[in-house]
Amino acid sequence: MKPADALAQFVQDGLRAGHSPEELRHALMGAGWQEGEVAQALSGWQDVGLRLPVPRPRPQVSAREALLYGLLFATLLGLCWNLVTLGFALIEEWLGTRPDWRGTHMPRWAIATLIVVTPLFLWLYLHIERVHRARARASVVRRWFGAVTFLLAALTLLGAAISVVYGLLSGDLTAQVIANTALVVTVAGLVILFFRDFLQEG
Repeated sequence: MKPADALAQFVQDGLRAGHSPEELRHALMGAGWQEGEVAQALSGWQDVGLRLPVPRPRPQVSAREALLYGLLFATLLGLCWNLVTLGFALIEEWLGTRPDWRGTHMPRWAIATLIVVTPLFLWLYLHIERVHRARARASVVRRWFGAVTFLLAALTLLGAAISVVYGLLSGDLTAQVIANTALVVTVAGLVILFFRDFLQEG
């Protein structure tokens, strides 16, 4: 039997025997279990006055849900990457450091990707949110999506800060570097704001 299964079985037996959750928490903590493990085990059961612990629904992962969140993550990466690419090109055009867009210099690939990916991303996000509001249980995939998205956004912000500090130290902090960094920070900040609720799941 896995440790988590043994812990869940102990909590179930303890509640059936009439012990309170606090008594079980104290006993488990004294036996060396971590607070998070104890809290998770206790949260799996509810006392509704039946003299019998009632199991709560546990987060589950389905292949369909994993596929939807995987597609959402892929479209989010494509959206952010090509938005930044197009923004860099616009900044270079604005500052006069890029040749005229007519001809081979126009970032056609970024524009084409944004045209295709943006509506797909919006549809996936709205569909996932509608399904999430309709369901009664927590989503493990949603929490992982939020965690990975926040990690990448935080690393992006860290890289932007390093870029600015490096420009200051090397004396190469040009207007283009500042504008590019501001664009990257804006996109990463919008991602954090847009998906901030995903880490509050369950």
